[in-house]
Amino acid sequence: MKTFAPTDGHLRTRAKRVLAILVLAALGLAIFCAVAFFGGYRINMTPSAPLGLWRIRPVGRPAAVGDLVFICPPDTPEIRIGRERSYLRAGLCAGGVAPLIKTVIATAGQRVEVGQDIRVDGIVIAHSTIAKADAKGRPLSAHPGGVVPDGFVLLHSSFETSYDSRYFGPLPASGVLGLAQEVLTHAP
Repeated sequence: MKTFAPTDGHLRTRAKRVLAILVLAALGLAIFCAVAFFGGYRINMTPSAPLGLWRIRPVGRPAAVGDLVFICPPDTPEIRIGRERSYLRAGLCAGGVAPLIKTVIATAGQRVEVGQDIRVDGIVIAHSTIAKADAKGRPLSAHPGGVVPDGFVLLHSSFETSYDSRYFGPLPASGVLGLAQEVLTHAP
């Protein structure tokens, strides 16, 4: 029985084909990701909202209490701490942070009280317990509360250990990218 031994020419041709397929696949993936990104689609990998594919839907009005929004936080010391400690993911917002997905719980003029939990205009916000330290024992400082200033929103996630306005305070409403609309998600 005669066996076929590939020549160097055959191996080079095969390697070129494999390389061409890999380059085309990578290019296709890059194009898909760019279209998704510029089309307003985002993948949420945080426990602040169900995991999966989300779409940023334009608001067309000021953010209101109850809105689930994508928001770019400003580059503040509290946000930098969140990024340094990996509470916040890397992304394209100021300070290298990814947009947050949170629920608006208070807007300009509403009174926020911070104690063991958060109260907005005297009403306790569910799942808003204030932690004194994170899971690694590092101290956390709660926002002192007060009246939400004009042009700002207070944000919250029902995920108990979420890094939200409990710790970094109100954020400028100008950072709201849009409403968060579920496309294909999974809530554990």
